Amino acid sequence: MNDLIRIIAMNLMWFNVFFMIRCIIIEDEKVSREILQRIIHKNFKDIEVVASSDNIEKAILLIRQFKPDLIFLDIELEDGSGFKVLESFKEINFEVVFVTAHNEFAINAIKWSALDYIIKPVVPEDLIHVLRKFRSNKRTFNNSLKHQAFIENMKEESSNAKQIVISTTNEYYMVSPTTIVRCQSDNYYTNIYFDNGEKVMVSKTLKEYESLLGDCGFLRVHNSHLINISHIKRFSKPDGGFVEMLDGALIPVSRRKKAIVLEEFLKKEK
Repeated sequence: MNDLIRIIAMNLMWFNVFFMIRCIIIEDEKVSREILQRIIHKNFKDIEVVASSDNIEKAILLIRQFKPDLIFLDIELEDGSGFKVLESFKEINFEVVFVTAHNEFAINAIKWSALDYIIKPVVPEDLIHVLRKFRSNKRTFNNSLKHQAFIENMKEESSNAKQIVISTTNEYYMVSPTTIVRCQSDNYYTNIYFDNGEKVMVSKTLKEYESLLGDCGFLRVHNSHLINISHIKRFSKPDGGFVEMLDGALIPVSRRKKAIVLEEFLKKEK
């Protein structure tokens, strides 16, 4: 019996080692590093903080040495922007959770790139939520594409130059918002229609895409429809009216959105 217990214990030990999630914290504020490590240690026995760094050069060396599954990356380090860490890797085989103060530009770049972030000062509930999400979706695909989009989005101030990452069940796409004609709600999913005639279904709500694309010339004209103003072909005024898009789709316009749609359409025609 003792031998059996010993064998089971050894198997459990190797199981835990094999499935342990290796994590590196890259943060130049000592207090923030300690808070992150304390919350992780208290709430996640399967996540091990194997190293930490307060600068870019050391962070790159640690990532190459430990090959982590996950890193926490401060966007604004003392010796430069955290995205320089990502630029050092041709292929990114780890997930990133960005740590940032209330930097609206950076947060938008993160959201556009389908990545996760937490705001400083770190709230335990926010960190726990992000880590639970990571655990349930560990080993996602095409991390390099998401991080490439983030790097590009951090470099570009213009919304027209941005790249948005769209995830379907099986793959990620990196696209320019200018190629999106319209988005249509399908309960908890959204159908996205492109100017080349393609359509993809994504597991995000229309409200989420309204938030992502609102600064890029997109307008929620109806409860179920978000359209790219630049792709309107014509606008019909009766009642709430409807718009015909360049792809031939006829999209209803709610009465309360009629005035703003007409205004934006006339701006486009000038």
